[in-house]
Amino acid sequence: MVDIEYDVIVAGAGPVGLLLACELRLHGAEVLVLERLAEPDPTIKAGSINTPTAEALYRRGLLPQLVAAQDRNLEQFKSFLAGQAPRTGPTKAPPKFAGHFAGIMLSAENFDETDPAFAGRGPAGDIGMISQQDIESILAERAQDLGVTVRRGTALTGLADDGDAVVAETGAGPLRARWLVGCDGGRSTVRKLAGFDFPGTDPEVTGHQAIVELEGAEQLGHGWTTTPTGIYAHGPFPGRILTVELDGPPADRDAPITASELEASLRHVSGTDVRVTAVRTATRFTDNARQATAYRTGRVLLAGDAAHVHSPFGGQGLNLGIGDAFNLGWKLAATVQGWAPDGLLDTYTAERHPIGAWVLDWTRAQVALMRTDAASRAARAIVTDLLATTDGTTQVVKQISGVWQRYDLPGDHDLVGRSAPDLVLDDGTRIADHLRDGRALLLDLAGRADLREVAAGYQDRAAVVTAQSPDAGDLAGLLVRPDGVVAWAGDDAPGLAKALSTWLGAPTA
Repeated sequence: MVDIEYDVIVAGAGPVGLLLACELRLHGAEVLVLERLAEPDPTIKAGSINTPTAEALYRRGLLPQLVAAQDRNLEQFKSFLAGQAPRTGPTKAPPKFAGHFAGIMLSAENFDETDPAFAGRGPAGDIGMISQQDIESILAERAQDLGVTVRRGTALTGLADDGDAVVAETGAGPLRARWLVGCDGGRSTVRKLAGFDFPGTDPEVTGHQAIVELEGAEQLGHGWTTTPTGIYAHGPFPGRILTVELDGPPADRDAPITASELEASLRHVSGTDVRVTAVRTATRFTDNARQATAYRTGRVLLAGDAAHVHSPFGGQGLNLGIGDAFNLGWKLAATVQGWAPDGLLDTYTAERHPIGAWVLDWTRAQVALMRTDAASRAARAIVTDLLATTDGTTQVVKQISGVWQRYDLPGDHDLVGRSAPDLVLDDGTRIADHLRDGRALLLDLAGRADLREVAAGYQDRAAVVTAQSPDAGDLAGLLVRPDGVVAWAGDDAPGLAKALSTWLGAPTA
């Protein structure tokens, strides 16, 4: 028997694994990250983030890094547009967080930014054009600052859960921890070894995404283009291409991707005679859509693509995984530290599984509209007309941006279960400024001594701030969980006491 060496072992050092490790370490847990790759994976992946992802990182003090990364990416986008001849008038940037639905381009002119769903997001509401590589780099630096141990080039090859701890087998020998979390991607070793059920639907399409050197790029359209043989995308930065062919999955998804393969796919779908002369980075994908029936079995949990896989359409994968990690981190840390109330860890699956199920259906619907048969193209024409309206575009942007997301939490106030509004307080701070240390927050907006007295036994787990805000209306107080979700809102002290015990356990003496 190996002595317990860590509170938590995280398998996978992608963005999900790194954020989870950072959250655990922020809350005092001893955590080890195992990564089979010796170096970060440079393969092109997600190119944007949604509002919940931006809010999560903003609430941990990472806004400057997000702004810097977005500025760099916007410069690349402008450079791409400057080198293209517009087909029909001037080309404008798409609305935030959304360039298309099923390859149907969304017009910025039809996006209503005044919709109440986008209110109260603060600086995070202006963040979107951030790549997965950007996020991974930002989180790797944060993990180092927090003292997270990351072992690269060390693959997990086996595991055993004895009920009290988990033994992880690696090439460097066994490691024992109280908990193990698989953040090791869609082909997760942890998921397979632990025996999670993973039902879903089989793939229908072959997709390619790459950054290449092109000859004849001027023949390609901007953004997403539908053709009789499929769909392709060009941009939003030089050399980036994406193709979707709807005649079945690839024969060998793991085979090396060549310039000739990418060229043949792009020619087939676009109907042009472009040439791919070099490949900088490339990947294949399908629309395989599966989800674990539960995200926990014993002392083993899943997060990110290990828990759910789907096509990349709509850019939901990275964001879904970040949401998993942000939801799980403080709950698992509370369990490790011993103050978690009964059932807290079970709320991870209860809250995140419905969001994952929605994403799978959101991507399936897009594949249905991409098919080339007559019935699918007829449905596509109708959806195209709907998306050409202000209501249609705005509704789709709400979905893609994630501002619709809400957990089913106990409480009657409309804010309960939603991401907390980033209120500006009378001392010049915002709500996000008080969430950086990972504790919950009781915001007393009406100078209520009885509310502060109820929270007096939780100051090790919740900051208490008394302030006013011009945007708070008649709201007396807010209890915000460590993940930024409103757990209580209103003016009743008994309701606050119940919410505190539900999410933060018993008060200290």
